[in-house]
Amino acid sequence: MVQSSTRPSVTDGDDLARAQPGWYGSFNSPYYASTHEKFRAKVRAFVEREVAPRTHEWDETKTIPREVYRKTYEAGIMPAVVGKPWPKELVPECPEPEGFDYFHELIVFDEFARCGSGGVLWGLLEGIHIGLPPVLNFGSEDLRRRVGAPCLRGEGIICLAITEPYAGSDVANIRCEAKLDPSGKFYSVTGEKKWITNGIWADYFTVAVRTGGPGMGGISLLVIERSMPGVDCRRMDCMGVWASGTTFITFEDVKVPVENLIGNENEGFKYIMHNFNHERWGFVIQANRFARVCYEESFKYAHRRRTFGKPLIEHPVIRHKLAEMIRQVEATHCLLETITYQMNTMTKEEAAKALAGITALAKVQSTKVFEFCAREAAQVFGGASYVRGGQGEKVERLYRDVRAYAIPGGSEEIMLDLGVRQAMKQWKIAQSRL
Repeated sequence: MVQSSTRPSVTDGDDLARAQPGWYGSFNSPYYASTHEKFRAKVRAFVEREVAPRTHEWDETKTIPREVYRKTYEAGIMPAVVGKPWPKELVPECPEPEGFDYFHELIVFDEFARCGSGGVLWGLLEGIHIGLPPVLNFGSEDLRRRVGAPCLRGEGIICLAITEPYAGSDVANIRCEAKLDPSGKFYSVTGEKKWITNGIWADYFTVAVRTGGPGMGGISLLVIERSMPGVDCRRMDCMGVWASGTTFITFEDVKVPVENLIGNENEGFKYIMHNFNHERWGFVIQANRFARVCYEESFKYAHRRRTFGKPLIEHPVIRHKLAEMIRQVEATHCLLETITYQMNTMTKEEAAKALAGITALAKVQSTKVFEFCAREAAQVFGGASYVRGGQGEKVERLYRDVRAYAIPGGSEEIMLDLGVRQAMKQWKIAQSRL
């Protein structure tokens, strides 16, 4: 892949130094071409028109109107969040951006995150981002068309249901059981799933189930449909990401046709791991833009707010906070773009092996930076960050969302260990060649 360097024209809000990624303004970049610039302008216009004005309302009411999903598709955005290649055979009426790649997908999440709400971003995009790729990548053609097409068009909502009350990052020990009926026509699924994003309003559930023995070798993936008897969903009240529809799901003897099996039986763990890199990469984009939003909001507020007879920005301690925030954000963004370039230039098989460790570490980096910036922004805003709504609205809301990024998708502790274990594995391989 060869990209031309580009310097897009400055748009609204981009004149604040470091409030946007460097390529938006005066920096040259080898990663972006004019197609990315055009796509970014389209996505930003959609967010400014359809999302940002209603973010506070959706967060407070803990819901997103279903028509917004359809609008996101009609704007040519929804199919961009399920990875390469563009699913053109499922949505032929929705043209793909020229040269579509992972930088286009990065732009979607980065721009949507400017709304300053993890709940709205998750409620609208995260469900399909993590729930549909297993169907598209490993499902049958019938499953791809029956489930994938309506979700891409915003007519159906899908979620990923892996985590259980007793198995979070420890995916290999899930208990939700799927027993194949003697007729061989359906599975009977019984079990529980917890902390499931979008579950409360999902039409389809990509579910990790145990079809074989203990451990990773006994796991399969099934698509369970809400219309199937025995599916019960209860909303969970959580610290943050209020509009994401976090759900506790109970499956009680749900009859699932064998046609809803994704890929092969007992190979589900492989499919889950294949999807995790893409999911965690998405978290890096979101968390780092949220950190950047904290910086941007703090920078602007520091110019408006006066203390001791002068603007906050004239106090060295405040400038120090801003410098520390953007230093970390920019470093993380550079790592993000490096990983994204590898995703574009490696085969999926190569990327699955080479990027697992560094993507895990990048997730930790981004969530720690997000946490740091949310805290520092709250200090800059003072009491204004302690009130829902008003000048500190984004900072207050993002402070609540921090834990939703540090824990789901692989907790920081698990990710740090994974990063080192991957390094150990690569070192052993290198040593064996000596």
